[in-house]
Amino acid sequence: MEQFKTTLILFISCLVLLGFSSCGELSDSQTQRVKEALSDTLLSSTETWDVDMELIEKGQKKVRIRGSYAATYTMEEMNETRISGPVFVQVFDSTGTVETRVTANRAVYQPDESIFQLHGDVKVRTITNRRLRSEYLKWNSGDNRVSTPQFVIITTPSDSIAGNGFEGTTDLSEYTIREVTGQVTVD
Repeated sequence: MEQFKTTLILFISCLVLLGFSSCGELSDSQTQRVKEALSDTLLSSTETWDVDMELIEKGQKKVRIRGSYAATYTMEEMNETRISGPVFVQVFDSTGTVETRVTANRAVYQPDESIFQLHGDVKVRTITNRRLRSEYLKWNSGDNRVSTPQFVIITTPSDSIAGNGFEGTTDLSEYTIREVTGQVTVD
């Protein structure tokens, strides 16, 4: 039995020495592959249910967004929060009054670019009774501009315009629609 133990210890020692001798430096290509694999990894993520968040800029409330669930992903090349809905957004003017209300099925917020992307049954309503409907809307909160390459319907107290492609202000006071169809009342 003692001879078996001695042989086993000698065998394990040889394996350990063999393992250490084979663990040398990585080649340049192996090092590069390890770096690429590590750079694709997720740095952090968080989940939140019953989301109610406010974005404050220079001490003033700018946006309030509510949703049923949010997941924030932070990676080396991406930082975004995906919000499941229904999603409710309130945009405030400089006096703190709600200027625009938006609903959508889901939203993606990219804080580094100050961009919201709203998806699915997007409805916008302003305090001046202007309305917008689309399936997708991109809002750059940094310059208060909204846009979509998709079909959009704008309804104001005096007209209704539809078309493909839209760019305008958040309060819908100024906008451009490409490929226009609809009815306009001219005084």
